[in-house]
This record gives sequence, C-alpha cells and structure tokens, in this order.
Amino acid sequence: MATSNDIKNGTVLRIDGQLWSIIEFQHVKPGKGGAFVRTKMKNVLSGKVVDKTFNAGTKVETANVDRRDFQYLYMDGEDFVFMDTGTYDQITVPAATVGDAKDYMLEGMNIMVASNEGQPLYVELPPSVVLEITYTEPGLQGDRSTGGTKAATLETGAEIQVPLFLEQGTKVKVDTRDGSYLGRVND
Repeated sequence: MATSNDIKNGTVLRIDGQLWSIIEFQHVKPGKGGAFVRTKMKNVLSGKVVDKTFNAGTKVETANVDRRDFQYLYMDGEDFVFMDTGTYDQITVPAATVGDAKDYMLEGMNIMVASNEGQPLYVELPPSVVLEITYTEPGLQGDRSTGGTKAATLETGAEIQVPLFLEQGTKVKVDTRDGSYLGRVND
C-alpha cells in the first residue's frame, strides 16, 4: 500500500480489481481546502483513459508490473509462445493480449512482455521494425515522381501504404505505433 503522494508517471495502481497505469499526475495545493492529486490513468488491459482525483494522503494499492525481454518463438493455434531471454522459460500469451502487435512480429524478434503475478498484460514492440514486402502492384512508368502511395502486403500479413516505386521483395522500415512507412532498408 502507498499513499496518493507516492504517485508518479508509470506507477501501476490496482483499483476495483483492475490495473491502471498513471500517464500524467499533478499535485495540487489550492489556497483554500485540502491538497489533492489529479491523475490521468490508462487501463492496462483495455487501454481506456480516465481522469481521477485523489485526496492527499489517500491510501492506494500499487501493483507490481514485471517488464522483461522475451523472444517471440512461434504461434500455437490462437496463442503466441515467447521465451524469456534470461531464464529460457517459455510462456504462452493469448492473441487478445498481443492485439495488433501481431502485425509486426516475426519469429525470433525480441519483444518486451509486461506481466503481473504471472499474468501477461501486454506486449511492447520496438518503435520500428524491418519487414519485407511480399506483394504489391507494380508501379507504372511515370508514377515515380508523383509522391503517391499504393497498398503493400508485408511478410507478417499486415497491409501498409508505401510509395509507388517500391517493388515486391523490398525491405522497409515500419513504425509499429501506427503502421506507417518510414523508409527503404538496403541490405
């Protein structure tokens, strides 16, 4: 147990059986009345963001979130299997927990997995990954200088928008936060 005065960015609280991560906080000491802590919290599982105010000194329950490096091994039915790079223990993470991160994961890739009491909460990808284009329509002659885009399918099955001049087999850098094209990668 901690008090509302111990709240910092990144602190994970357990409120009504759910885990909430502090995104922003502000200690407020008005001239009249008692001090309080204004927070913006994100639900660890659903991603919902809410504002909550705590009176100064209020007891809050903190949760221990363990963030470790894991290596993505393979997909087992609907679940994903990861290996702890330190202990070589394997864990199975449900597809719902992995979410959209699956669009940018390749076997053998290192990924951060956050867990609480052995229960995986979410996976955190690096900011960008390098993936190969497995299918895209050929660019037309004369389209190379216009700056337009076309759809391309990546080796993970995800579809992104790329410049017209890119061809099948090209490796590209992709932003994992929004799926945007960052550039071509030369081997």
